Amino acid sequence: MFHEGIEAFDPEKAVTSALQSRSTELDLAKRVILISFGMEACSMARAALPFVVAKLHRSCIVTNCENKSAVKGMDITVSGYPLPDERSVAAGYAVERAARSAEPGDLVLVLISRGGSAMVCAPASGVLLADKIALNQALLHSGADISEINAVRQQFSRLKGGRLAQLATGARVLSLILSDIVGDDAGTIASGPTVQPATTAADALAVLIRYRLNGVMSGPLRSYANGLLQRTEEMSFSHVENLVVGSLNASLRKVIERAAVSHQTIFKVDELEGCASDVAATLHRLAKLQPAEAGPMAIVAGWSPAAKITGIRERNQELALRFAFLDEQAPIGHPWAFLSGGAGRDGSSTAAGAIVDANSISRIRKFGCEPGVLLEDGAFHHALQFSGDLLPTSSPSSAAAGLQILLINRTARH
Repeated sequence: MFHEGIEAFDPEKAVTSALQSRSTELDLAKRVILISFGMEACSMARAALPFVVAKLHRSCIVTNCENKSAVKGMDITVSGYPLPDERSVAAGYAVERAARSAEPGDLVLVLISRGGSAMVCAPASGVLLADKIALNQALLHSGADISEINAVRQQFSRLKGGRLAQLATGARVLSLILSDIVGDDAGTIASGPTVQPATTAADALAVLIRYRLNGVMSGPLRSYANGLLQRTEEMSFSHVENLVVGSLNASLRKVIERAAVSHQTIFKVDELEGCASDVAATLHRLAKLQPAEAGPMAIVAGWSPAAKITGIRERNQELALRFAFLDEQAPIGHPWAFLSGGAGRDGSSTAAGAIVDANSISRIRKFGCEPGVLLEDGAFHHALQFSGDLLPTSSPSSAAAGLQILLINRTARH
């Protein structure tokens, strides 16, 4: 069930399928400029290469160190993640140069995946990288939601908010986007570099005022913000097509399709929000609220961690462990198994996530460890090693947002 869901998110298959249906557009292109950035940049570029190699004029591939892998005949630029750094700024200039090289009749093929916002950083003129990082950190801790954060990010960038697409004057832009967020909003992924923005400079200023962020901004940053309303910017998107080609939602549909074969009741959670402890509590509450009639049940959901959660940590493993800990305190009452995992490595660990059950916590205690202490210390991976519940992965990439699958056997009492 899980593996079928992950296969639906496969970046190479997603790009291949999309380009197979765009053969006419590729044939008509005079030249192709390939730009790929994000955690899946290399795998997406590898999939695109057979379709564009005959007309390839220029390429620019940007990813982080742990996701770098060979793409035949192409150089890979390693960039900063999860926070942008000077390498991210250099990558931003490289992407700009590639896009500006397009001529009328060319096709600019842009491949976008998670992490692209940090890996390709292009601060607006007069804005320093340090200032932009400070503003971003302030936004993440302000309580602003992801749409508000993106409204600000886009106004302080030369590429975000559709500006990358504006550089390819006279050319066609085809953007293939891999979404790991609930809802698949293309304008949110990497802050929408080829997508027409849904917000304005006035919206960005309203966010800064609403969360009282003027005080944390440097002098040059405040000067830039104060001039936003005076700047005029004409953008056109008639030459741009944005396609979400692989998504968390597609993975969920595949999981539900497979679960329906063996489970009497399927309960899909449309959107899980918040940190791991919040999501664990939500899922556990849903499990206990379900009617007790006989028959196996599956609760299926996707989880995109809140924007304010930063850094590299084992999010899926944390969620699984917190769920098991909650159930020890207030048992569901029926045998259950809960899988939390994604496509690739979960955080900095070598596992994709974890599969826990009602006995996971007791297995940890057999090693003389207190699960609550391990939770508070952030030792999720070690705890799940003790219980034998880690979900292995063969992928070197960092995991996408997690699939959450809770199976409950209501024909038996625990």
